[in-house]
Amino acid sequence: MSGFGTFTSSLDSLQTTLAALETPSALAGFDATVADKTVATASADSDAVAGTYSLAVQNLATAASLTSAPVAGSTATIGTGTLTIAVGDSSTSVNIDSTDNTLAGIAAAINSASNNPGVSATIITGTDGARLVLSGTTTGTANTITVTQSGGDGGLASLTYNPTTNTGGLTQTQAPTDANFTINGFAVTSASNVASGAISGVTINLLQASAAVSPATTPPTYTPTTLTVSPDTTAAQTNITAFVTALNNTLTSIQSLTAYDPTTQTAGPLQGNATLESFQNQLSKILDTVTAANAGGVSSLSDLGITADANTGTYDTSTTTLGNVLSSSLSAVGNLLGGTNGIVTQIDNLVTQYTQAGGLLASINQGLETGLTNLSTQQTELNAQLAQYSATLTTQYNAMDAAVAALKETQTYLTAEFNPTSSSSSSSSSSSLSAGNTST
Repeated sequence: MSGFGTFTSSLDSLQTTLAALETPSALAGFDATVADKTVATASADSDAVAGTYSLAVQNLATAASLTSAPVAGSTATIGTGTLTIAVGDSSTSVNIDSTDNTLAGIAAAINSASNNPGVSATIITGTDGARLVLSGTTTGTANTITVTQSGGDGGLASLTYNPTTNTGGLTQTQAPTDANFTINGFAVTSASNVASGAISGVTINLLQASAAVSPATTPPTYTPTTLTVSPDTTAAQTNITAFVTALNNTLTSIQSLTAYDPTTQTAGPLQGNATLESFQNQLSKILDTVTAANAGGVSSLSDLGITADANTGTYDTSTTTLGNVLSSSLSAVGNLLGGTNGIVTQIDNLVTQYTQAGGLLASINQGLETGLTNLSTQQTELNAQLAQYSATLTTQYNAMDAAVAALKETQTYLTAEFNPTSSSSSSSSSSSLSAGNTST
């Protein structure tokens, strides 16, 4: 059972490395980099296409910001009633009563309101007094902030704002705007500074506006930076190396479990086991798979620099060969390893037959556990039989010992009767004989 446990553990470790290699598009990933990382950063997924692009950022997307007129302090009383705050199409109502009718109380009530539409309230205290600042948490021109009031004592009118007419007690200090940038000179607009869709499979994280070349021109021009989308071979190489390492661990485990040491005359716990021999044979056939050559001549593991070591029975990896083929034929490598008939997919299917619930190893372990249970039962029964037999022997011995003791007593008595040897008995016999002779 320990031997099969070791084998199962090695298969589990091997199987965890396979998922990253079974989907060709996932292996053939891409990396996106921006030359000027102060302007933007980028990332790419499997849908990206290698290419180089010119990126210029005119402005970032912003969220709306409103500010109240100054009051004496954060504890100054403003008023009571209901504030209805809307950001874009979402809104919530905040009830203000005598317990929170101060500037600080109103800010706290807004921040703790359920279904907050996306606005935070803070207080800025300057030389002229304290101001309530409402800041939107979502960028884009569609996310204007509207504040209305109703009921109460009317004091909340000082905290209202209508973005359509730009009127109310609050002043808009920053208007919500969309981000504007260009890709290869084509204008792109995004409500968020994390823009996806402008380039297929690429997400651009805008950080700041590009430097203006001619700010006086209409429209002004900006210094572009280069955005490069290229195959990401680093992750692929890491995942393939992890797979080969786990594969070698499995092969080494099988060798150890089935080995025989003629020097010590010690055999592995699973030497000659048909289950391990069958697995190893099937695995070898998969690893020796040769397919029709893909682009770049990729048709076998050896084309990736992964070759069998005749001395150790494991696989060696040439990082140089692997790196070169990944750079030149990343998609071909993905097709060799993954997909329906990929080498890694076949290995995963093989391992699953052994490790799945109700699979071969589960059945073997269940049989071994049943055998152990039966042996334990037999041992208990045998111990009971031995205890009973021991008690019987003890009784028989005690009876025999008592009989022998009784026989010894009889022997002593008879010996004394038929063969007297004491001195007193001899003297008595001599006197009797002398008297007899005299009388005669």
